[in-house]
Amino acid sequence: MAAISTGGGSSAVAASSHAACARFRGTDPLITGKPRRTLAKEIGFEDLGVGIPEARWMRAMAFERLVRNKAFAGQVTTTAVGALGLDRPTAVFTVDTKVDAVKTEAALAAAHARAIGEGAATLIHQPALPFPGFEDEDATEVKPDYVVVAPKTSAQGDGSWLIVGDAKDYERVRSRIDDGRMLKGFLQVALGAEAFAAWSKIPTEMDVHTHGVLAVPRNAFLQPTAVVEDLHDHREEVAMRVAERKAAAAEATLAEDAILADYVTHLKATFDPSTCATCNLFTFCRAELRRSTDPTDLLIEIGIDPTLRPHVAGLVGGTGEVGSAPASVIAAIEATLHGRAVDTGQRRIDAAGLPGTINVVVAKSDAAALGLHGMAVQRVSESGRGEWRYEVFANPQSPETRRSAMRLLGTAIEGAMREQRKANPDSPSPLHIVVPDAATADVLTSIADNLAGIELSRLRWERDVEMNRPALTWDGERADIPRPLRETAGTAVSFLLEEDRARALKVRSPIIDVRTVLSRHLIAGGPAVNALRLDYVVEWLASKGPVDHRAFADQIEESDYTPGARLTKARSDALHHALAGRIGRGRQKGTDPNPALHDEMTRAELGYKAEVLDLALDALEKLEVSNLREVYRAIEGDAQSVWRRRLRFTASDLVRFGRTYRGWRNRLVPVIEADARCHDQLLALTNPSAASEMATDAGTREVAHATVLSVDPLTLDVESRRLVDGTRVVLLDVNDQPCVEDPGASVTMTPSGFSISGLSIGPLVRDGIAEDARPTVLQWKPKNAPKMEVGDRLVVAGFNWFSSNKKDTILPVSRPGADDSAAPKVSCLPSSYADDPAAHQWCCKPHKANESDFSDQLADRRARGELNPQVWPPVRDEDGFEVSPGSLPQGDAAARPSVSPPADLTLDDVE
Repeated sequence: MAAISTGGGSSAVAASSHAACARFRGTDPLITGKPRRTLAKEIGFEDLGVGIPEARWMRAMAFERLVRNKAFAGQVTTTAVGALGLDRPTAVFTVDTKVDAVKTEAALAAAHARAIGEGAATLIHQPALPFPGFEDEDATEVKPDYVVVAPKTSAQGDGSWLIVGDAKDYERVRSRIDDGRMLKGFLQVALGAEAFAAWSKIPTEMDVHTHGVLAVPRNAFLQPTAVVEDLHDHREEVAMRVAERKAAAAEATLAEDAILADYVTHLKATFDPSTCATCNLFTFCRAELRRSTDPTDLLIEIGIDPTLRPHVAGLVGGTGEVGSAPASVIAAIEATLHGRAVDTGQRRIDAAGLPGTINVVVAKSDAAALGLHGMAVQRVSESGRGEWRYEVFANPQSPETRRSAMRLLGTAIEGAMREQRKANPDSPSPLHIVVPDAATADVLTSIADNLAGIELSRLRWERDVEMNRPALTWDGERADIPRPLRETAGTAVSFLLEEDRARALKVRSPIIDVRTVLSRHLIAGGPAVNALRLDYVVEWLASKGPVDHRAFADQIEESDYTPGARLTKARSDALHHALAGRIGRGRQKGTDPNPALHDEMTRAELGYKAEVLDLALDALEKLEVSNLREVYRAIEGDAQSVWRRRLRFTASDLVRFGRTYRGWRNRLVPVIEADARCHDQLLALTNPSAASEMATDAGTREVAHATVLSVDPLTLDVESRRLVDGTRVVLLDVNDQPCVEDPGASVTMTPSGFSISGLSIGPLVRDGIAEDARPTVLQWKPKNAPKMEVGDRLVVAGFNWFSSNKKDTILPVSRPGADDSAAPKVSCLPSSYADDPAAHQWCCKPHKANESDFSDQLADRRARGELNPQVWPPVRDEDGFEVSPGSLPQGDAAARPSVSPPADLTLDDVE
């Protein structure tokens, strides 16, 4: 009899994200007896799109090897045991059970005996045990990466704790791991906990702990650290999913001679193009929708929210009737039907392509969180766009690669700064880095954070040496003092961390994501998830004829190249093979590393990215510029004047947003609030599509739609219960045309903000309206009467949302203040801190002085026994800087020839 396929731990986690789909539940391996990838291939839709890139797989394997390394096994064990409030173990043992249930049972018994008799902890690698509810059947097993067995405290009674763990090499983006990834990891830990709790073979007096542990990389070298979390909610969810799966398997009937394609077809799919792409049946479901003769299936195919589909069914059904739906949703459907992108009415507010901007593309390596195959930079000056400068890195993960990338970028930034100062010495224009997608910005800023942490640590250790103290890491081990960060690279690091601190501010844009900029101006057809690629959006903007969204989406999927930082699986594999070589298997021959081929392919990848970015900038140049672009430039300029002082004084410019101290963060709150308000106001003024959605949104009371009922007197039907008799309103849009862009409108900068003249502003009144008329029918008496016709569709906003000014001739808008906390003041001099440290402690104190003080504080704490390894439980390093003793092993996914991942695994298994 064939073994029952339970799908193991990964399947349970995936079920949590796809469990709403009846087709996903009905194709559970418990029912079909085979993985979904195999099923998809047998029904003619082999899934080649969600495989794991080999570099990504090798990285996962390198991380698991490090977790099993004795140098880290003790750290992971003691961190987990200490975080759970247990006693310090007398010793730490490690055992590898090689994914064998019999060996796991024996190892647990021995670990339990050691815990009871010696007070020792045991880390058991690669355990295996039956899937919950299938102990007496031949079924695939649950395979946690490791478990920790530790003695209970005296207050907890006799016995031992079994703490379930897993290892996940999740990337740290801007110093932190995404919450969604951590959730998936702990769900997998929870399945292991449920399995152990149900297993009859664990020793008596051994209990499964309520918490679990996830080993994740703490730095770019994959060196692990342990994160502990309460599993109560995770275990409840997993138990529910397991019960659902068993119930579905018991109810489902799949005859041995059943035609699989017919069986899968009869199961109703819940399709969403943005989330279903990680399912092996994605191409089958999408093809089914494409073949459908039901016009409303197009709404499912392009990902229209189910609650909105009844309101927009008329657009695809031929009636043309539209209910209450956001303008962007209606535009996406119309673009899909007609093959033409829909203009949002927004004019350009971005600075892309202006002097002082620096265009950057990177080819990220899947083998390393901060790895780069190559990078290209282009500086824009008064004479236009310069030549692209390409640099290929032979060792993507090397620290020198990150320094080289920052030097390349820093050279361009310093050149732009010199040119901007020459053009306007007193108030230079702001700088911007222009990238093709958000992932590029994340990679660059994560690298900057990495190097900033190393530099700050170096300053602390140099103070230790100066004071004749040993230079020690957080855990008390000898540190390898890195070489100083060069000034040019430091400039790039400083600017990128300025962008990181500005993430909470919506109006600012030190880094410009061109894909987001283009999406502000047009709404492309097809699934919205496709528009996350810049080349997809550029085609919709630049195409002279209608775009077939299906054919073009297929073309994009089949392309070897991508416009953003991340690579296609095929290109990632090819680059990794050229970098590390490949082990031959079956008919596939092994290959040796080929540096020349790696260089050639990397340059080709960067060339495509640069070409797409150039095309995007060309397309943007054809768009009209908004009257308010200089407002955005002024706000960014104010903020960057503070950054330039930080850079000049080397004061608080190497601090990421997550390391701003409490007082600094508290003072940022009103800045963030003012910025959000200004952003919404500017968006309502410049973007008719966004203004229309604000008017439709019940949560936005300040903006409303109105319809012109008569022009003399000017009478409106205002669709709002807030904008009533006596309310002063300002006209934002007329028939999707923004009034701020009219020739008669002008913008004047003021010290506290800016004023817009030429707009129509005035009170709504009930005078002269028939008593039996609807309450929403009001006369409007603006000072500057607009030209309108009966039936015109308007968007108006309450004047008090912008200002309390009494004039009806100008619209004042407040400018958000710059983040000048912990920054040198305009009056500060280079010698100010040295002359008066007390008065300048919180403004222009240099990094060197700050880190020297911190070094002295750490030395005092270590002398008192308050730091690792003396203290128990271990103290956690909240900074998590990218530094570690040189004696510790490091993970390098390119150190061994590449091997292919198992065919039945998808990215869901590692991400």
